[in-house]
Amino acid sequence: MNSRPQVRLQDACRERPLLCDGAMGTQLMLAGLESGGCGEQWNLSEPDRVLAIQRRYVQAGSDCIITNTFGGSRLMLNRHGNADKVVEINRAAVEIARQAFGDRSGYVIGDIGPFGGLMEPYGEFTSSQVRDAFNEQAGALVDAGADAIIIETQTALEELQLGLEAAKRAGAPCIIGSMAYDVTHDGETFRTMMGIDPERAALFMEENGADIVALNCGTRMDMERARQAVERYKKVTKLPVMAQPNAGQPKLINMKVVYDETPEEMVQGVRALLEAGANIIGACCGSTPDHIRAFRAAIDSFTLVPKA
Repeated sequence: MNSRPQVRLQDACRERPLLCDGAMGTQLMLAGLESGGCGEQWNLSEPDRVLAIQRRYVQAGSDCIITNTFGGSRLMLNRHGNADKVVEINRAAVEIARQAFGDRSGYVIGDIGPFGGLMEPYGEFTSSQVRDAFNEQAGALVDAGADAIIIETQTALEELQLGLEAAKRAGAPCIIGSMAYDVTHDGETFRTMMGIDPERAALFMEENGADIVALNCGTRMDMERARQAVERYKKVTKLPVMAQPNAGQPKLINMKVVYDETPEEMVQGVRALLEAGANIIGACCGSTPDHIRAFRAAIDSFTLVPKA
């Protein structure tokens, strides 16, 4: 059985660029998860299917695997009648991801996604409810042996802060904050749904205990926009940067959501991301092990070329 890495993720990615994995949600659907189903429940009911997906990412060259716990907080699991299984689901997810590495060492990143609503005064959830849910999930992930916690697909600083605090409270060895940006209608810039720009987000994440600042998902946030985000992060923080753009934009074809950017197309942007200073590169919605395999070759080629 493989062992946990000896070097912290935030230190290892400063030494050389690391490769994360690709999409989980779209891969679960390809594996048979029904629309609207609870993919996190599969950690208990279909662990072999989850393991098979994550093993394919490892075989494609991933250094890091993100756990199948995007919707693994109590508030999200409650929608599927699984609120009483928070610890069990998150523990199983870490164990599956660790198992996916087989006899090699790799980083297991515990995933905490949005809680799926709005906090008061805009919505019906209190900050205490969200804080408790994040504390519970972060504690379960760290106790199970996660090497890092990522608070991902965030659009509001208030929710992000609760996630970062939960990861700190749980004693996570590495804490990653990851924002989801949308390109503005005029195409001039990008910001989160709640109006947060990359510079403000990076400074906020650093001030609130993040070890790595990141971006993932988002509308029209392609590889070039991800490169721009990395540059903007780098202008205001010295923390390592992680980028996980989508595989193009979703399109509805024959009543199915399809992401149409091929590995050959997406990989063209990897070198530019690395040159901008990205320390960890992965991919989000619609990406596959084939995308990650192409990324692996591009990263290896980049690191082998002597720098001028």
